[in-house]
Amino acid sequence: MHASLYRAVEAVFRKEARISLRSRSSWLVVLMFALTTLSCVSLLMQGDVLSPRLAAAMLWVILFFSLLSGAGRGFADEEQAGTLMALSVYGSSQAVLFGKGLFMAVLLFALSLLIVPVYLVLMDVAVFAWGLLLLTLLSGTYGMAMAGTLLSALMAGARAQNGLLSILMLPVLLPILLPAIVLTAGCFTGDVNGSYLVGMFLYDAIMTIAASLLFDFLWYED
Repeated sequence: MHASLYRAVEAVFRKEARISLRSRSSWLVVLMFALTTLSCVSLLMQGDVLSPRLAAAMLWVILFFSLLSGAGRGFADEEQAGTLMALSVYGSSQAVLFGKGLFMAVLLFALSLLIVPVYLVLMDVAVFAWGLLLLTLLSGTYGMAMAGTLLSALMAGARAQNGLLSILMLPVLLPILLPAIVLTAGCFTGDVNGSYLVGMFLYDAIMTIAASLLFDFLWYED
């Protein structure tokens, strides 16, 4: 990236951060959704111990629906506020994509850092590879955020946006959710396979390149 593009991405990132601070109640709703889900699951388990694969799958399902509850806000809020047109005129497509995408990635990763410790305590799950678990969360949340940003832009202005977003998001995210579940289960058992992490990194790279190429057509067509 050129220096000017870095500054543009930083400007969009800061704008997203300021908007989120002003409307932090909406993101608290996302956090409360995750915590409520954790509490309900913990109460229903009644002390039973989940298998590592099932515990990992449940963790990523919670993260997935947390993403869905917040991913559609970026461009929908711009459209409702009437600033989407101004952003398309004065902001380059790449700056908007990476500024919004990176902010969503940081927010989702921070959310996962709050959710995972609570989840581990409530589900009574031990972790044998903390470093690998953090890398899995980082790679998974980044891929989910980039895909969510691209699809959110695609769905901007559509009716039944949340329903369409959830339908499109699942098949797009399956290639990273499945290895993330396998790796997380391995972190719970100590039996890990690093090739899955390589696959997640490849997905992140492919999603970044594909989003960068597609977003130009999507942004300027709109």
